[in-house]
Amino acid sequence: MTGEPSAPFPLEISTDPSRFDLDVVHGYLARSYWAEGVPREIVERAVRGSLGFAAFEGGRQIGFARVITDRATFAYLADVFVLEDFRGRGVATRIMEAIVSHPDLQGLRRWMLVTRDAHPLYEKFGFRPLAAPERHMEIARPDIYSR
Repeated sequence: MTGEPSAPFPLEISTDPSRFDLDVVHGYLARSYWAEGVPREIVERAVRGSLGFAAFEGGRQIGFARVITDRATFAYLADVFVLEDFRGRGVATRIMEAIVSHPDLQGLRRWMLVTRDAHPLYEKFGFRPLAAPERHMEIARPDIYSR
């Protein structure tokens, strides 16, 4: 996703959950490095509790992201992906443009995300390493879906 150009093809980004193809979302997340083996019912519940952004080309869902937010002060960006056959065409950039321009996500005090390898994409939208990592704590259960 590094340095990808703007998508030169008709791409639609929708936040309408009735259009999300949960087979695509679950299929990708269940084999991702961050949610490997996640059960479909967990994906469905996560999508219901988030503001989702689905990317479509010709009616086919090719990408997705979700934002967990109170829509006032905080947002956590999660589950961003573009199907392998559509990478390098600016799809992730277009999803991120839709996210950061969404009316419900303006004026937030803090955005967070965790990524292993997409730093250049997120840096284009203002994300930076933690300024004070010693202040942040977590409970991490990376193997929770394999138990």
